[in-house]
Amino acid sequence: QVQLVESGGGLVQAGGSLRLSCVVSGRFFSINSIGWYRTTPEKQRELVATITDVGSTTYADSMKERFTISRDNAKNTVYLQMNSLKPEDTAIYYCKADITRSAYSRSNYWGQGTQVTVSS
Repeated sequence: QVQLVESGGGLVQAGGSLRLSCVVSGRFFSINSIGWYRTTPEKQRELVATITDVGSTTYADSMKERFTISRDNAKNTVYLQMNSLKPEDTAIYYCKADITRSAYSRSNYWGQGTQVTVSS
């Protein structure tokens, strides 16, 4: 089984920072890409940032200057450093990973999410 567990969410003031973590556990060969998405009651799930196994990153335009994604392959962990947070960043943040479990088994996995609330 493969599990993704997010942490690091919480309540912060506008302009503050948070660092989210997502740890992948279980049996698998590799994490091909991993990243963060977020959801609010008003919006469908949207891309925040992703990072591949070779370090290529993708960011949503509105977050590129404020957020930074990174990963520690040895720990099977991905991080999202969020700076200059705004109230509109309030959402549930989900970790998603594209994982190869065997030579012919590759699937996407999602975490349960962590709540980020930014007050003004």
